[in-house]
Formats: sequence, C-alpha cells, structure tokens
Amino acid sequence: MSANLKGIAMMLLAGLAYIANDTLIKLASDHLPTGEIIFIRGSFGVAIMVGLVIATGAWRQLRWLGDRHVLARSISDMAATILYLVALFNMPIADISATYQIVPLMTTAAAALFLGERVGWRRWIAIAMGFVGVIIIMRPGGSGFDVFFLVALASMALITLRDLVTRRLDAAAPTLLVVTGATVGVWLLGIVMTFNETWVPPTVHDWSVLTIAGALLVSGHGFMVLAMRHGAVAVVAPFRYAVVVYAILIGYFVWGDVPDAYMLTGTAIVVATGLYSFRREQRLAAAQRRQAALAGEGI
Repeated sequence: MSANLKGIAMMLLAGLAYIANDTLIKLASDHLPTGEIIFIRGSFGVAIMVGLVIATGAWRQLRWLGDRHVLARSISDMAATILYLVALFNMPIADISATYQIVPLMTTAAAALFLGERVGWRRWIAIAMGFVGVIIIMRPGGSGFDVFFLVALASMALITLRDLVTRRLDAAAPTLLVVTGATVGVWLLGIVMTFNETWVPPTVHDWSVLTIAGALLVSGHGFMVLAMRHGAVAVVAPFRYAVVVYAILIGYFVWGDVPDAYMLTGTAIVVATGLYSFRREQRLAAAQRRQAALAGEGI
C-alpha cells in the first residue's frame, strides 16, 4: 500500500507538472511567437539531455540516432508537438486536455489495425464511445466549435503514430538516445520556425517563465517514470486523468473559462471509457499470466 500511495502521489505530481508547463507556455504565447517559445524552452531540455548523454556514456552509441525507427519516431514527435502547441495557444486549456485523453484509445485501435494486436468487441465499443465523447466536446456545427479542435486531433494522431513506431524500436536502442533525438529535433524545428517569424526580444521574465516550463516538462517525465516504478500500474495509471481536473481549475482561475455541459459530458465519457479500457486490459493480462503459469506447471 505504501508503494502504491507513493506511485499515486508521483502520478498526481506528473499531471500537475505537465499542466503547469502548458499553462506557462500558453501565457507566453500572448506576446511571443510559437517558434521562439519552442526554441527557448527547448534549449533547457536539450541542455539536460545532452548532459545526461555525456554523463552516462550514451554518446558512444550515437549511431542509433540514424536508425530509421528512431528517426520516424522523432519526426512524428516533432510534428505532434508543433500541432499540439498551436492548438493549445488557441483553445481553452481544459478542452485540449480533455481531448488529449483519447490518445490511449486511439493507440489501442491503431495497434489492432496496423500491428495485428487483438482487441475484443468490448474494447472496440469503449473506443467508439470515447470518440463520441470527443465529438461532444468538439460539438461540430455548434457555436462552440473551433477549427483548432481538428489541429489537436491531428496532433493526437501523430502521437499515436509515434507510440506505434516506439513499439517497433529495436530493444537495443538506448531509451535516453531515443528521447534525446526527439528533444533535439523539436528544438531544431523551433529554430527553423523563427526564420518565418518576427523575433520578439524576450525579457528576463520570458526566459524565466520558459526555463521553468522546461524544468516542469522534464519533471513531469521524471514523476511519470517514478509513478510506474513505485506503484502497481493498475492502481496508479487511472490517476493520470487528474490532469483534466487541474486543467478545468486552471482554465477557470487563470483565463476565466467556465466549462459548459457539452465539455463536462464529453470529458466524463472519454475518461470513463479510458478507465474501462485500461481495466479491461489489466484483467486480460492477468488472465494470460494465469494461463501461462498453469501451462508451465503442466496443469
């Protein structure tokens, strides 16, 4: 129980770090262009990753950065990041955070369609209901519809592609270099984007805010790893949805966004179907382990 409580605490902190990062860069977007934000925030992340690569000796395996699957993952991550930030800068933070919760369901569906993984009819219904929830949040054709919802969905499709490619990575590919490749790629893309933007001289406050945002992003990744290592996945993982609550509260207190009935209903559906799908996967995995154990005992 102690380990699970630690895992839950780490998951809650991960969600808080991620949404705080989103909040800071969304605030910075009021007067700084997107490419400049990516460049400044990314400089902090790149410095950390390069330092880790040197400190751990992973630089001796830099050849992995040229692996086609590592490159494909980095490219999809770069495109997903840009689209996500464009959507974030133009949507209520609670809306994009709620919509983002469809990613696990999209990954499950894509794995079944493209990787041949088995998905039962119950989970297909959950996936379909999850998309219904997203449609309710988006309310296409209604007064609250924003084209940036489509940008957000495109970003989530690319995140799903990234996750599928990740499953294809060679087991020998160092995780640190895989993450470093994506981090440097996004940073370089930010630099390229600044060539088509009007550079706004950042103030000391801007540098401070974006450096803190970079630290929060890295911290979020670290808390997520600790959450998975400390607690049982079945207990800890559902608390990832706390980020939706954080987003609703921050949206209200920072921007005065009040979620309407469509947003709350759609979010409830997405979260419920996500939890059901996760629990279903855990039960199936447990059943497979029991069958394997019985087979190993010759029963």
